[in-house]
Amino acid sequence: MVAVDPVARPARVAPVRVGGWDQNDTPVFNRELSWLAFNARVLELVADPAVPLLERAAFLAIFSGNLDEFFQVRVSGLHDQVAAGITKPTSDGRLPGQQIEEIREVVGQLTAQHQSAFVDDVRPALHREGISLVDYADLDEQQREDTAVQFRQRIFPVLTPLAVDPSHPFPYISDLSLNLAVLVFDPRDGRRLFARVKVPNTLARWVHIGDSYVPLEQVIAAHLGLLFPGMEILEHYAFRVTRNADLTLEEEDADDLLVAVEYELRRQRFGRAVRLEISASMSEEVLDLLLRELDLDPTDVYASVAPLDARSLFEIVDIKRPDLRWPRWQGVTEPALLVDDDEPADFFSVLRGGDVMVHHPYSSFSTSVIEFIRQAALDPHVLAIKLTLYRTSGDSPIIDELIGAAERGKQVAVLVELKARFDEAANIGWARRLEQAGVHVAYGLAGLKIHTKTAMVVREEADGIRRYCHLGTGNYNHRTARIYEDLGLLTADPVIGDDLADLFNYLTGYGRDIGYERLLVAPEGLRADLTALIDQEIASGRGRIVMKMNGLVDAPMISKLYEASQAGVDIDLIVRGTCCLRPGVAGMSERIRVRSVIGRFLEHSRIFQFGNGRGPGQPITYIGSADLMSRNLNRRVEVLVRIDDPVLAGRLQEVIDIGLTDDQLAWTLDGDGVWTRRSGPAGIDSHVRLQHLATARSRA
Repeated sequence: MVAVDPVARPARVAPVRVGGWDQNDTPVFNRELSWLAFNARVLELVADPAVPLLERAAFLAIFSGNLDEFFQVRVSGLHDQVAAGITKPTSDGRLPGQQIEEIREVVGQLTAQHQSAFVDDVRPALHREGISLVDYADLDEQQREDTAVQFRQRIFPVLTPLAVDPSHPFPYISDLSLNLAVLVFDPRDGRRLFARVKVPNTLARWVHIGDSYVPLEQVIAAHLGLLFPGMEILEHYAFRVTRNADLTLEEEDADDLLVAVEYELRRQRFGRAVRLEISASMSEEVLDLLLRELDLDPTDVYASVAPLDARSLFEIVDIKRPDLRWPRWQGVTEPALLVDDDEPADFFSVLRGGDVMVHHPYSSFSTSVIEFIRQAALDPHVLAIKLTLYRTSGDSPIIDELIGAAERGKQVAVLVELKARFDEAANIGWARRLEQAGVHVAYGLAGLKIHTKTAMVVREEADGIRRYCHLGTGNYNHRTARIYEDLGLLTADPVIGDDLADLFNYLTGYGRDIGYERLLVAPEGLRADLTALIDQEIASGRGRIVMKMNGLVDAPMISKLYEASQAGVDIDLIVRGTCCLRPGVAGMSERIRVRSVIGRFLEHSRIFQFGNGRGPGQPITYIGSADLMSRNLNRRVEVLVRIDDPVLAGRLQEVIDIGLTDDQLAWTLDGDGVWTRRSGPAGIDSHVRLQHLATARSRA
């Protein structure tokens, strides 16, 4: 299918240049600025009138959470480089200090737009719908009395004021905690004293008073007299600190990886502060004190006229107002996985007859992946279940099924990735619970993260042992599967079964130079295999490549795509997040087009299609867990699986075609680093179109 040529519409969020303002002659865009451009595209949805109101509030929260992680990891890493005296520039020519300066400029612009979107747009719109987010100062007398009752009964008992004086050192401010800085006057000796009050995260952030919602920190501030009796409250301001939260672990020196990760998580709490968010009204006196105690520079400060930590808006989003949300979508069950009376089919019988593809959230995760594991756990003929676990939910039904299988005497092996960023503590908990139930738990390989999403069921049948497999692009997480767009293959193909058995044995034991027939596996061979496939397109004389992924950062792969473009290969890239490749540059990348789809569902699947992979004019398509980033290709265990079934390959082609013709959710990137939102006559919204196709497929 040929992509339509949509007409550009001006972005309501100011475009962010990712290539730099003075270095556009470099072959790649800066990674950090490219990521900020992605978050700017998220922020654009807040201003989109086609997005329901509470969903717009959710995108305010998502933008804020994204930015938190960016500072915790990426900005912290740049500060570490500066502290280490690293002077080697990145591939786009920037030094670490220069990147920090440019990040500050762009983040300043984006946070100002974020605040304006809340104060001038979303909050007034919510008020018109009867959801009033108000300041404490706006409450009437009766509301203040009701607030005082709530404060005494529920809030006051939880608070702990911490004084700062010669006998009380400045307290440790934990990462991402919300706090009040308080100045009080002691009438006995005339001293001005400082104290910190942590806003408890165990309470709702928005206090519900009648028809209104008030920020918790403002309610606390209004009753500080009860916390500091006999003192005169002079000033009070909200503030929030972001710290380095990247896990630093010397795995080669760790005798017990689980214990080492636990220790590092405890140490991580004391990471260096990298950002200070404050109320815009904060006095210079209090700000100077915070900067001094936190060892921060004034350029690390971001002032806000809106309540700090917009992630709290998720509480408002959860208000039961379906008229202000997108229509509820419940993924359909793939027809092959159902019998006539809507009961689950026997998955083993179905898969012996052919492969099944699932596409979440359009396909139900519960009636496909979870049901696959459930049937395996209950089936008396199943001997073993093996699965990789990178991220999962706190109430994971898959974990429960695996434990049940182990208790029934089946051999269950789970490879738990302890170093999954921000899920380290949760995964430690899962590992311990699984071990206590008798599950064989392995923690992977030193120096590598196990990022692949694979499961294998070993079943004894009349004609011998048969392996049933699931290989996907997304985590085994039933909650994120409702909003993350991901693909998965359910198969009993013996070749894939042999490949996956070799992979699991490699991950839990020892092995080198394993040859796979249907899988491409990192870090051993994925880079070389993808390079060979690109070379094949170059050699064909009429090459065609389509890649869909979350991030494109790896410099050697970008260079290879440039080489392919210069050799006449036609290339379309659908990249949700960071993209360092510069498309459409004469003599370098004029045959490469880049787009990004941002909307209701988070685009998470990875698809790699090569137009001549099987021979002239015979495309070959892979799905899997890997993005084209150095970490995925060099330092993670990733798997791509080749889709051989022509019907399933056709479904993947359908997903590609819809992504390339979307003219409602799509943005396109130009060679100067500017993303432009598209709007065209076709009116193709990828997410709506795929919902319609899934519904039609379920009714066929």
